[in-house]
Amino acid sequence: MSVFSTETKGDYSKTLSWLKSIKFDRLMKKLEQYGEEGVEALSNATPRRTGVTAESWGYKIEQTPTSIKITWTNSNLAQGSIPIALLIQYGHGTRTGGYVQGIDYINPALEPIFEDIANNVWKELTKL
Repeated sequence: MSVFSTETKGDYSKTLSWLKSIKFDRLMKKLEQYGEEGVEALSNATPRRTGVTAESWGYKIEQTPTSIKITWTNSNLAQGSIPIALLIQYGHGTRTGGYVQGIDYINPALEPIFEDIANNVWKELTKL
């Protein structure tokens, strides 16, 4: 997930000043909060037959030199390698030749969290 990106020409001094003023610990704590909120939202939104998929959500935060991203994960796998969460989301064929229609539950669950992230970044940027 990329929180924001921009391309522009001009004076970056205010933006660079803001980016330097962000306390890394505060940023990571906020990202961890979003990660946990996402896990809860996904768990609550996951269709339940046994509850295993709903209880298998997690998240990880990865940092590169140019970005930080949150990735939500689900450890419940069919046949050891097929994410059941994605089979539910996108649908799948059955062994008998049928098809199970997917249920879009991931996007609606995470949408409010994405909006909150975007709004908070916008608030911070407009403080400059």
